[in-house]
Amino acid sequence: MQTSELKTQFFRHPAAPVTEVTTPPAHSLVDAPTQLWFPAATAQPQTMPQRPLRQAQRPFLKYLFLGFTLLALLTMGFVAVAGAGLVYMSDLVLPGVQVMGVDVARLTQSEAAAALQNNTTQQTLRLTYEETVWLVAPADLGLTLDAAATAKRAHAYGRTPEAWVELIQTGTMAVEPSWVLDTAVTQTTLQTRADELAIEPVNAGLVIENGQVTTTPAADGQLLDVTATVAALAQNGATAAAQNGEIPLVMQPVAPAITDVSGFVAQAEALLSTTLTIQATDPVRNEAVSWVVGPQVWGSWLSLAVDPNNLTQFNWTLDPDKAAQFFAERNAALGENRYLGEALALTAVTDAIKNQQPSINLRIYHSPSQYVVQAGDTFAGIGRAVGLPYPWIQAANPGVGDVLTVGQSLTIPSPDDLLPYPIVDGKRIVVSISQQRAWVYENGALKWEWLASTGIASSPTAPASSKSKRMSQTLTRATGICGCPTSWAFTSPHPTWNL
Repeated sequence: MQTSELKTQFFRHPAAPVTEVTTPPAHSLVDAPTQLWFPAATAQPQTMPQRPLRQAQRPFLKYLFLGFTLLALLTMGFVAVAGAGLVYMSDLVLPGVQVMGVDVARLTQSEAAAALQNNTTQQTLRLTYEETVWLVAPADLGLTLDAAATAKRAHAYGRTPEAWVELIQTGTMAVEPSWVLDTAVTQTTLQTRADELAIEPVNAGLVIENGQVTTTPAADGQLLDVTATVAALAQNGATAAAQNGEIPLVMQPVAPAITDVSGFVAQAEALLSTTLTIQATDPVRNEAVSWVVGPQVWGSWLSLAVDPNNLTQFNWTLDPDKAAQFFAERNAALGENRYLGEALALTAVTDAIKNQQPSINLRIYHSPSQYVVQAGDTFAGIGRAVGLPYPWIQAANPGVGDVLTVGQSLTIPSPDDLLPYPIVDGKRIVVSISQQRAWVYENGALKWEWLASTGIASSPTAPASSKSKRMSQTLTRATGICGCPTSWAFTSPHPTWNL
């Protein structure tokens, strides 16, 4: 039999008998033959064709899905681009844009202008120089925000590549504001406040410390350069200056007129060659006290300065504040209700230094005092006790009637009220009520002695200490019938009159 016939018989399916098909048991595959035998040795085994997978039979479903996905992406991209184009072409400011820290994103230009204008009314600028800071409103400095121009700039800037690069780098798109500067207003404001920053230059000077003259160095002053500050704002642009709210002030140094005073040291040292003796006299008590004041003390009261109008001359003045402590200590030593006239004392010291006078004479004054009424006191009795006319005591206590009350406090006028004329040193009259005699002294020596009438028992003479105007002029004038000068007043609590 030929090989082709063998193949035909092998693949030919015999006709199926019309019988009921019996389903083989589940384990029939175990009994199936594992090998096929061919009749001819030359016959080649044939591989059974495999049934294709269901997915491989329908690849168009995958392509359909990919197509729908791509279409959706394209649609979304188109919508995004179209939306971005609409926003780009709109009047809205793009997101991320700020002006002076104000977020104007997603606002129209008019809305952004209104927001910026409202912020400007609340803004404060800082004018700075070193540690000095002035807070001013922009309008007071002549700065006016052009809100419309600034909003237009913000709208345009957000649509530039530079803005997007800035957004990526910093997270925001900052737009500089548009300011309009009125230099006339700026100049007026700065000139009004220029004195607050002005520092006067300090000339080289001389000081006296512990009786020694030393020099002090000169120091530059400063002055606000209004013109330069306004020019800097105008040149650099008010926008850049006010961007961060701080504007630097331009200062101008002022050189001192005198930088070297070493040539005046010798003149100042010659001024300190005098030692002062201050003689203070109490005409009421007929007492005197003196103090020796050396240049190491009174020199510290002086202020020395070279005359800027005449650089070959230096001047000095006595500073009352520096001398006040010295005279306060002297007044405390004098006791209660006694003091030196400070103004007169300073004048006397100044004249003594100027004239190189070694001594000066001062007067000790008395302040009003208080008297506590005792049992049996009357105004007349109190006046006799303190050496003052009792009507003067009544005048000093206008709210007190004629009847006094024990424990009541009365103001006693100063006995200086009875000594209205300048004291003449070295001249004095003493009148004794008990001895009814008067003695006249000049320079401590007795010049005259007279009998003196001192009243009668029913009208006694009040003891007093007073000043005779005529006697202050001379002691060689003609005397009255009692042998005494014709004009005097009396005040002293002692039975002896000191005139």
